[in-house]
Amino acid sequence: MEPIQVQAIRKILEDELRPAMGCTEPIAVAYTAALARELLGVFPQQLTVRCSGNIIKNVKGATVPNSGGEKGIDTAAILGAVSGRSDLELEVLSVIGPSELEQALELRRQGMCQYFLAEGVPNLYIEITASAGPDTAVVAIQDSHTNLVKKEKNGQVLYKKEPDPQQDTSALAQQYLDVHSILEYAETESLPYLKQLLQQQCDCNWAIAQEGLSRPYGAGVGRTLCQSGNASDWRISCCAAAAAGSDARMNGCALPVVINSGSGNQGITVSVPVIAYARSQNCSGEQLFRALAVSNLLAIHQKKYIGKLSAYCGAISAASAAGAAIAWLQGCSEQEVAWCLTNTLAIAGGILCDGAKASCAAKIAAGLQSAWLSLDLVHQGYRFPAGEGLVDASPETTIQNFGYVAREGMRDTDRVILHLMTGETDLSCP
Repeated sequence: MEPIQVQAIRKILEDELRPAMGCTEPIAVAYTAALARELLGVFPQQLTVRCSGNIIKNVKGATVPNSGGEKGIDTAAILGAVSGRSDLELEVLSVIGPSELEQALELRRQGMCQYFLAEGVPNLYIEITASAGPDTAVVAIQDSHTNLVKKEKNGQVLYKKEPDPQQDTSALAQQYLDVHSILEYAETESLPYLKQLLQQQCDCNWAIAQEGLSRPYGAGVGRTLCQSGNASDWRISCCAAAAAGSDARMNGCALPVVINSGSGNQGITVSVPVIAYARSQNCSGEQLFRALAVSNLLAIHQKKYIGKLSAYCGAISAASAAGAAIAWLQGCSEQEVAWCLTNTLAIAGGILCDGAKASCAAKIAAGLQSAWLSLDLVHQGYRFPAGEGLVDASPETTIQNFGYVAREGMRDTDRVILHLMTGETDLSCP
């Protein structure tokens, strides 16, 4: 592999795999509010949030970490302003304690924060105006959860970010990632580098999975899987651990998760089943880290076509990547690894994202169970042939087909879901 490609893939991984507390959308709102407070220079008297529909959708049902079980854009924004620690990025709420929470809830009761839907903006967009007396500060992030694109103070533009294809992770993924290159990279990259990069993902994501298995969170999907199935079967234990991590994350657990493609649930899904499988089969550390490189990169490869946020459930692209990584651990060929991924998409592709919430854990389990079936089919020499739905003879074209449907075909679906969730739809029979 050419050194320029190795460096590009390293940058992709380093940019995408970062720690975050809780659901990334409310945390991104909190981060933006902390930035706005910092720019204003004093604690704000009022916050006004404008954000894309996908942000509203994903904040609505997810518990904000360290909020005492509270939800909502106003809760996240006020807590972010109270924290003021923009340097912590997606762990901005880690400094919130009882006194800060009390202050934030009182400010919410007083109506400190208002929020509105922003029209004609990218799927991932948050803009917060903080004001105090005659002064105002405006901060916006776009396209990724920490990508600062605008800073204004009292009407004066202080910073405006222009697109830079050389630094854009999505552009690098478009240029350098495909199934063959991902497997070549994972098999040849320096082991010390992979360990240094991926150890935090192993530690953090496994810890939240164990937390979700040990205590009741949300709908208890992970614990239910353990209790209703044979927990000694790796298929059950891998599903249960991943679902339990989401149970905890979606329902207020403050433990950090190393994300993938801007999502903690996707970060859990690409890593926890692979870790659980490797542990069950006594795989070496080298095998584990190389398999995690496969899983993370295959998920990022799919998301470059889908986009960070859409009406397509990202747990499915992540689950297909995890299944393919386990196929790689089992000694499958490159072709078989690709078939495992595309079989999963053929089975479960198109599951809806109707916001971040407790049921995400069940969608993770459904995606992984489809991946196990796909893997069994591959071992029996079966694959879904070209021409069946969106499946093409080329795995790359199949991935692009599903990505195009998710990005373009489901735009109206996304709008309809948002209107239903916000009570703006007349459901009377036509």
